[in-house]
Amino acid sequence: MSINSFVSEEISANKTVLVIPARFASTRLPGKPLRQLAGKPMIQHVYERALDAASTVGFDQIIVATDNKEIEDVCDNFGASVCMTATSHETGSDRLAEVVSVFNWPDDTIIVNLQGDEPLTPISSLKQVAENLARHPHVSIATLATPIQSIDEYHDANVVKVVTDKHGLALYFSRAPVPFERDKEEINSVSFALRHIGIYAYRASYLRDFAKMEPCQLEQLEKLEQLRAMWHGAKIHVDIAQEMPGHGVDTEADLAAVEKVLLA
Repeated sequence: MSINSFVSEEISANKTVLVIPARFASTRLPGKPLRQLAGKPMIQHVYERALDAASTVGFDQIIVATDNKEIEDVCDNFGASVCMTATSHETGSDRLAEVVSVFNWPDDTIIVNLQGDEPLTPISSLKQVAENLARHPHVSIATLATPIQSIDEYHDANVVKVVTDKHGLALYFSRAPVPFERDKEEINSVSFALRHIGIYAYRASYLRDFAKMEPCQLEQLEKLEQLRAMWHGAKIHVDIAQEMPGHGVDTEADLAAVEKVLLA
């Protein structure tokens, strides 16, 4: 049952919620949230991971945000709360902004974003990103990164790199190999580079603002929505993940790899 029609409840300040965006129309793996993994649809594994984290993190609500009736029906079957959202959203942040609008959460509410294709996300990462944002009241978004492990990873355009200042505030995100060591003809170590992990915590106030922000050229060139936030002056804090991220699902091969872990 969709909860869009419910009257928004009175919510106390400093509420922490988790939202799982689950889009049906994935380019590489259509219907991805509904694909079976170890006898359950993937979205159920993700939701159960969020439930496991709730006692540790203290989430007040866990909501699946989708634009697809079939996903809504499947989520209803295993007891998840669902917020139906528009099919026109170009980014996950736009979808989250609609959820914020539906529930009318206070501006200081912390919203943790757990992607619907990340069933192996460590619980420690969900806790870390929420606490990181709470510790930094001057930033709008918190996220995580890990050290780059190899030269190939450093040069892989599918691996998003992040550069920060001495306080951990993001200076830039890129698919290019940054920072670049100019004075070396051959790079033998990339211990200086960080891989961005796509897990975020936002303040509700920021998501309200994001929905009104015009896309910027950097975002469109790199296909990275966080560059829109930075272009408009939002601060993003990047913490080093306490635990390596689990395997996400983008391809058939990823499905097989994740199922193997779930069945182990």
